[in-house]
Amino acid sequence: MDDETPRPKTPQEKDRFSSRLASIPGVHPLPSIGDWILLQVAAPSDLARKVNRRLAPGMMTVPRGRAGAVRIHVGDPKDNETLLRTLRDLVA
Repeated sequence: MDDETPRPKTPQEKDRFSSRLASIPGVHPLPSIGDWILLQVAAPSDLARKVNRRLAPGMMTVPRGRAGAVRIHVGDPKDNETLLRTLRDLVA
């Protein structure tokens, strides 16, 4: 990893957040680096659009070249919990 690669607030928060994401049916965290977590999901474009409308533009992105996935930023624990609640509502 070089000096310009963003890093999560703490590695423990990224691990905690990833573990909590894995508890949501239909959401599968994939190996990721930096402040981002890649998630395998059904209908990634629809999910990203809904999350971004509900929370904030750019909160979730659909990476090019990776079918069936979205990318989210690891923020502070409060923001991460808000995103978790939103994902639970949307994929339920």
